[in-house]
Amino acid sequence: MNLKRWIARREANWKRLDALLRQIEKRGLKSLSALEIRELASLYRSVSGDLARARTHRVGDRLIQNLQTLTARGYSQIYQGSRHQEWQSVRDFILWGFPAIVQKTRAYTALATAIFLGMGLIAWWFAWQDPVFMSLMVPERLIETVRDGKLWMGSILGIEPLASTNIMINNIRVSFSAVAGGVTAGLFTIYILALNGLLIGAIATLVGQNGLAYPFWAFVLPHGALELPAIFLAGGAGLLIARAIVFPGKYKRIDALKYYGTQAAQLVFGIIVLLVIAGLIEGFFSPNPVIPDSLKYLTGGIIFILLVTYCRRRNDLQSPVN
Repeated sequence: MNLKRWIARREANWKRLDALLRQIEKRGLKSLSALEIRELASLYRSVSGDLARARTHRVGDRLIQNLQTLTARGYSQIYQGSRHQEWQSVRDFILWGFPAIVQKTRAYTALATAIFLGMGLIAWWFAWQDPVFMSLMVPERLIETVRDGKLWMGSILGIEPLASTNIMINNIRVSFSAVAGGVTAGLFTIYILALNGLLIGAIATLVGQNGLAYPFWAFVLPHGALELPAIFLAGGAGLLIARAIVFPGKYKRIDALKYYGTQAAQLVFGIIVLLVIAGLIEGFFSPNPVIPDSLKYLTGGIIFILLVTYCRRRNDLQSPVN
């Protein structure tokens, strides 16, 4: 191999890769255009090949060392830099992206909340008036336990890790069902919201009739401050998908599904995090008999206020102030 001719032919690529890497090192990967990023990847592969050839033909320690340094810089920016960008994207979504999508889709979440709470009030009213309705909504075993003056949450004690995991899985399954129910034009989503609303309304009546409302809500509030909003958000996500199917508006139906489906998917990412945290609280904190009920109420209130504050936050650098 003619060393001088080979260096002359390849040197332009080395210099161009060095220039792109210097730009990234100073201003970050985002400073490159899409074409420059593709060029960066192509040059990195080319220079890696040059390094292998230089080692094979023993063209000189200094040149090999320079090519090694160049390829190491390229690897760091392309692979480790991309991972850094991914983590940065995750961080940005947690800090700003999820609150932004919650605000953008709040009308759908409000509708899902209204369905749940409305059916809860209906169940509360009918359960007070008609014991038969109570037996239709609540398992007989649960009714007998409460009428004996006990709540059922004590079964969690001693198996907290298992119970917490099962609670997470169940809540995530219900939420995913509510989201996926959007493909039935929202009918299955509405069914899940209505059914869970009826159930919580009937149980609220049951514990109220038997003088156990205070400890019951002390148990529910700490994790419910996250769990219930997560279910409402999941219902809203399902209604978003239903909107794309039933009322695509100015979009073609397939484009509407892409548009609203993307928003629903963004909600799902945040919903999972909320349900995981809620599951941990429900498994380890809510049923703990050592913690006073008053502290559980306080904790639930603080968690809910923090969640609302978080979901209302705006990134003033990206979002215009109304």
